[in-house]
Amino acid sequence: MSDEQIQDYLRENDYPEHVVREGRAGLLRRWKEFVEQVERGYSLGLEDYRNDLDVRAILSLAGAEDDTVRALDERLKKLLVATDTRVWESMAGEPFWDFGYPRNAGPDLLEDLRAEGLIH
Repeated sequence: MSDEQIQDYLRENDYPEHVVREGRAGLLRRWKEFVEQVERGYSLGLEDYRNDLDVRAILSLAGAEDDTVRALDERLKKLLVATDTRVWESMAGEPFWDFGYPRNAGPDLLEDLRAEGLIH
């Protein structure tokens, strides 16, 4: 999809105006920042983690997947543990990012995962 088509998709699906305005570049930036944050050690809780996973789903749904996204995906995959446990449902099917959590998850995420019975 072209950048304009992605913005149209975002607008038609009622994403916030700042997401529409930033379009593909904003989605890519946010996904890259998330992957980098996971690489450093994810310090936020489960709600934030799920919001970050939604960015990846939007990239897929908007047809914005490219080599950059796939390279970031590979970096993230290497950091996930418990990949048989679904921690979110960002979109239909079984996208890899909805399964597992960062091996270097901070106490807030681990506590939230325990509270939801996703880990023990």
